[in-house]
Amino acid sequence: MIELSELPTVAETTDAEHGHEFDALPPADTGKQAWLFLAGAFMIEALVWGFPFSFGVYQSYYSTHPQFSGARGIAAIGTTASGIMYLSAPLTAYILTKYPPLRRRAATFGLAICTLSLIAASFATSVAALLATQGVLYALGGSLLYTPVILYVDEWFISRKGLAYGVMWAGTGASGLVLPLATTAGLARYGYATVHRFSALTLLLLAAPLLHYVRPRLPINTGASAPPRVSTAFLRSRTFWLLQAGNIVEGLGFFLPALYLPSYAESLGLSATAGSALVSILNAASVAGQVALGALSDRVHISRVVAVSCVGAAGSVFLAWGLAGGSLGGLVAFCVAYGFFAGGFTSTYAGTCREVTQLCPGTQSATVFGMLAAGRGVGNVVCGPVSEGLLAAWKSKGGSGTGAVGAYGTQGLGYSETTRKHGREMCVVVVTAFIVAAVAT
Repeated sequence: MIELSELPTVAETTDAEHGHEFDALPPADTGKQAWLFLAGAFMIEALVWGFPFSFGVYQSYYSTHPQFSGARGIAAIGTTASGIMYLSAPLTAYILTKYPPLRRRAATFGLAICTLSLIAASFATSVAALLATQGVLYALGGSLLYTPVILYVDEWFISRKGLAYGVMWAGTGASGLVLPLATTAGLARYGYATVHRFSALTLLLLAAPLLHYVRPRLPINTGASAPPRVSTAFLRSRTFWLLQAGNIVEGLGFFLPALYLPSYAESLGLSATAGSALVSILNAASVAGQVALGALSDRVHISRVVAVSCVGAAGSVFLAWGLAGGSLGGLVAFCVAYGFFAGGFTSTYAGTCREVTQLCPGTQSATVFGMLAAGRGVGNVVCGPVSEGLLAAWKSKGGSGTGAVGAYGTQGLGYSETTRKHGREMCVVVVTAFIVAAVAT
């Protein structure tokens, strides 16, 4: 008879699966060190992604600032930052999976680049300079800082991986609750140069100590004669490409409404602070969505979780934004519903990685995640020019403060036909993207 004490623990089984045999490792899924790691990952997520995900506030400021107003490409700054971080994920995940000793160095180097990029942005005098610093350079540093965190989550959490990803990704929503309001106040009082320098200092002082806790659970196998093999067999899996197709299409619709919010509030005659508050409400709701959908993906097949996220997001755009007629109450309801359902979508990545790695043994979760992030990046990059084009068309054809960007209510609500037309275009794009994504998976 086998004694219970002889059975392998979750930690020991996991270590064997990773090719390690070590004693006295910290336990996976529980324990002080695991939760300290997750707290650090939450904060790194908040700091790295908070700035590009709150770019709608910067976009509204740059568009009305004498030095940048009228210049093309402002919307591309934010989408370039997040888009490059998404699109570079397969490459950084591949390199850091193949060469584990580089992970902690990459995080430190990435933090330095992010800090320098924000300082450089404070001296920018053109949209091109902002695109190069706040967009491209920040993204390169953010990718190096963020990717090791994703790789470490796979070591620290096994059976509760979906919950862990959900908590970590909720960091973006948490920072999105604070940053829009703080940034709006700072820009109005001190200007973009001072705000960028203060942001750089804040990032450095908060992130640097966290790197002590965001560390690997498994010791690096320095005795290996060759780097570990990184499997790409999942790229031949029909299941992966179906899930990836839904992910790409979802990304095409996800970013548009949030980019519209500050301009939408302005068109209603609301203050810049009110517009920032709406962005904060959306981001706050995404915190709950990330955790809830992440936990759900640990219990339910991933296709069902994707369907819940996409159908809920489409319904919030069609009903709360589209049929609310531009009312503030309807807009708040939209932010809550859309933030929860659409904002929580990335938590489904944990379930997708689990599904794919089970179908394709030997595949590392990090490489699957990298491809999913790149797919989302496609939508992120495309939505910048689309949103700028819709907004420019609306303004050039008579859009004004008498109507709301995105409203497509019935006649008699005080909105011009031009406003309703371009609002319908945005809503049709977004709703279609979410419905197609739900069907694809």
